[in-house]
Amino acid sequence: MGSMEPPRAEANGGSAAPAYNGGGPTANGGDSLAGRKGKAGPGAVPLPLEVGTRVMCRWRDQKLHPVKVIERRKVSSLNSSDYEYYVHYTEFNRRLDEWVKLEQLDLESVETDIDEKVEDKATSLKMTRHQKRKIDETHVEAGHEELDAASLREHEEFTKVKNIAKIELGRYEIDTWYFSPFPPEYNDSVKLYFCEFCLNFMKRKEQLQRHMRKCDLKHPPGDEIYRNGTLSMFEVDGKKNKVYGQNLCYLAKLFLDHKTLYYDVDLFLFYILCECDDRGCHMVGYFSKEKHSEESYNLACILTLPPYQRKGYGKFLIAFSYELSKKEGKVGTPERPLSDLGLLSYRGYWTRVLLEILKKHKSNISIKVSFICDPCRY
Repeated sequence: MGSMEPPRAEANGGSAAPAYNGGGPTANGGDSLAGRKGKAGPGAVPLPLEVGTRVMCRWRDQKLHPVKVIERRKVSSLNSSDYEYYVHYTEFNRRLDEWVKLEQLDLESVETDIDEKVEDKATSLKMTRHQKRKIDETHVEAGHEELDAASLREHEEFTKVKNIAKIELGRYEIDTWYFSPFPPEYNDSVKLYFCEFCLNFMKRKEQLQRHMRKCDLKHPPGDEIYRNGTLSMFEVDGKKNKVYGQNLCYLAKLFLDHKTLYYDVDLFLFYILCECDDRGCHMVGYFSKEKHSEESYNLACILTLPPYQRKGYGKFLIAFSYELSKKEGKVGTPERPLSDLGLLSYRGYWTRVLLEILKKHKSNISIKVSFICDPCRY
């Protein structure tokens, strides 16, 4: 099975910046899509815009991208008719959805009749290899292959608007990607503050500061089962540490679109990967698995937190899950469906494993399924 060497931090060009703002649309420049039908001038557009309206939106890169209005809300201002709009960038994954102001929208591009063939043609324009990689990582369809149309519509309707925009975890402020069903009393919170050791969350910075003065934990509440340099892995039993397991699920759902949230975490083990220093052990990612899986799943959910991505931690977590299966003497496979980034991590992991096997095999070979499976024991 693949190497269990710890990932190198420099693989992502050094340490992560203190603030993480997620990825962004990178394809097709800033021009509006040609060939649309029924575009109205700004004077002819009735305000506020209706939910479902398609329009071009100026993003942080100062380029225009096609969006669909998902929701709208009034904002406090002198003008009682002012609205903000929650938009979905139609070329990209829902993790980029956000609230925007009216001035970010190009009202001249408001569409009254969409030519789908033109849209398909526009989104299939030639892209560079780097742009194609970005599309692979953010494409809207990935991660829901096993949901039927009705289930997908229900899922997207219930989770269409992010309820928490940002979180603070340790020294990072992180933009969230998806909806997470926090308790109702947190619905009015734009930002939540997490204790990075026990994962309790609060509405205000002052609450977190008071909590940190009382919190005795300096690492996840479980057994340390692996250590290599500054990296440690902790095994947390959901039955023994129920609150921690539930809080971890709330946190993970902010970055996993397809995840089903289980409030009963007794049946799961959580493996928390940490970077350790003199201040404590700081979570960089985790995976979970059922204690007893009838389908021989060795992994239920996997997540590398955004500030620590592109450092090899995802592949390390995957390798660790297989090493546990080998120690148990079992065949292992992850639960489906995988998230889009999870799928990329697994592809990268198995590509590396197979290349290592082929590199070590010196004589002539004929590649068969049995050849690939036997050395890996899977």
